[in-house]
Amino acid sequence: MLETRFKVVFLLAVLFAASLPIIAILRGTISTPLESEPPHSENDSPSSAPDSLAEPPLEEELVVIPAGPFLRGTSHGGFDEQPERTIYLDEFSIDRYEVTNAQYAAFVKATGHRKSGPPSRYAKNTGRMRGPNQPAVYVSWEDANAYCGWRGRRLPTEAEWEKAMRGTDGRLWPWGNVEMPGGANWARINDGFEVAAPVGSVRSDASPYGVMDGAGNVMEWVDDWYLEGAYAAASERNPESPEYGTYKVLRGAGYSSAGSDLRITARSKMMADFRDETIGFRCAQSRANNAPSSAGMKDEKIIENQSSRGSETRPK
Repeated sequence: MLETRFKVVFLLAVLFAASLPIIAILRGTISTPLESEPPHSENDSPSSAPDSLAEPPLEEELVVIPAGPFLRGTSHGGFDEQPERTIYLDEFSIDRYEVTNAQYAAFVKATGHRKSGPPSRYAKNTGRMRGPNQPAVYVSWEDANAYCGWRGRRLPTEAEWEKAMRGTDGRLWPWGNVEMPGGANWARINDGFEVAAPVGSVRSDASPYGVMDGAGNVMEWVDDWYLEGAYAAASERNPESPEYGTYKVLRGAGYSSAGSDLRITARSKMMADFRDETIGFRCAQSRANNAPSSAGMKDEKIIENQSSRGSETRPK
């Protein structure tokens, strides 16, 4: 009799264990720790919002990069940073700052394009990265390209990005050839920024032309397809992107970057549809198209270069 009861109890236990997956399906998927966190509301209370939310949106600025040669690549880096060559670029303009949340929000409102951010349950830092002057992140190459097109601009070529951040003298960081662990918003030291900082916050991360945040803050999409040997095959005048590829190029480092390989010449690559909270972008414009665009915000400045800031002109 006892043996029979034991068999019955054992059978019931087995049936209960086997039914657990079915119960879970009927009740819905079990949440992960991240997904079980309450989502961030668009109307977070002021006490829970980052201080940067109180900042007025920055005025947009374009910096003119003059025509002329510059030293591209380096013999001190990886194979895809070589050969070190002198390249000539025509005059162009580039955003002084990475595209901000406020600027990208205007694009989304005007076009209905996808917002720059993941569902809150997928990113722990989302609530701390919504300041109007923090860089727009979690944007794919396609998102960035669409925004720049809406502004009447384009993504910078890889060569343009490097010249704008590096100048003409072959320096390895925007500030020179001496490495500074705290020179940019990286993860190498405790600089007070746990995520992407409001653009232009780290004053040392400024190029000879006054273009900000090239070394750190967020990585940036550029126009080019990635090719490991692109520098050797490129033209010496206004080099263009390889015709096709699997990955798009990312330049610069981000707030989560660490290690010693953070030169301004370093190249990264990623699928064009990839999005991450460490990736943003800025736009460029050929000099022939430097008339102000009628799309989006109109409070933009065109600044000749860092040494001629006194001659700023505001488009009408």
